Amino acid sequence: MSMNRRKFIKQGTVTSAASLLTGQGISALTGLSGQAVEPFQLKYAPHLGMFKHHAGDDPVAQLEFMADQGFSAFEDNGMKDREVSMQEKMAMTMQRRNLQMGVFVAHKIYWNEPNLTNGDADKRTEFLQHIRESVEVAKRVNATWMTVVPGHVELRLEMGFQTAHVVESLKQAAAILEPHGLVMVLEMLNFRDHPGQFLKKAAQAYEICKAVDSPSCKMLFDIYHQQITEGNLIPNMELAWEEIGYFQIGDNPGRKEPTTGEINYRNVFKYIHSRGWQGILGMEHGNSQSGPEGEMAVIKAYRESDRF
Repeated sequence: MSMNRRKFIKQGTVTSAASLLTGQGISALTGLSGQAVEPFQLKYAPHLGMFKHHAGDDPVAQLEFMADQGFSAFEDNGMKDREVSMQEKMAMTMQRRNLQMGVFVAHKIYWNEPNLTNGDADKRTEFLQHIRESVEVAKRVNATWMTVVPGHVELRLEMGFQTAHVVESLKQAAAILEPHGLVMVLEMLNFRDHPGQFLKKAAQAYEICKAVDSPSCKMLFDIYHQQITEGNLIPNMELAWEEIGYFQIGDNPGRKEPTTGEINYRNVFKYIHSRGWQGILGMEHGNSQSGPEGEMAVIKAYRESDRF
């Protein structure tokens, strides 16, 4: 059954700067220099391994470190595959440190063969089962968003037929997610890194979200992928805004932190902030430098890009 759209908060949970600091106080956010730091203006979400040289290998210690640097969100593509005990431990830490959970990958992604585009009944059944399993993971880790990738193109079918098959699968998935207030976000992937993927452009994802017509089906606007595929970042964000449920970050070329490539992230973040964005921006990129110095460079890049 459909859920009343008014029960969905349009762009994630609205969290004030004051509530981000509840239970820890500004003095608890010590930063790398040992000095107090302010939370970022936007909810940039690091991932595990990004700060391992400072925090070590323990996921909980890494979450603590992220919170200490002023980050207010976290994402983990592999959360679904972690032991339940670890999921619960990470969820408790995120709750205590006021870190909002971002995306995790909801299902098996088919990189080299069709699954949703060809209308195969068994593949659709598999996909929907993965969505049901992801509902339980989302509940356990207090997540709202999960990543969905429709998969490889079916070369023997016209694009219109493929789109219809994808829309039908997503409608059925949305029916599973809506009663729980959960949102799958459709990731567009660039042709260079992921050749043969069905979903590539912002307009295409926008059209699909409109066809599914559910608050549980939105776009994941990965700025790195979209810069490669079509550029025109801010105008495309503006055109697709009402269907964007999540952002991810990476500079081009290299897929590293902002300031290392050609994207003017300060202006991009300024635009997103100007729209009143209260959702998450996942830091789905590598570090441009190795070791502790590289981790410091990532934090510095976000501090610089967050000044607007």
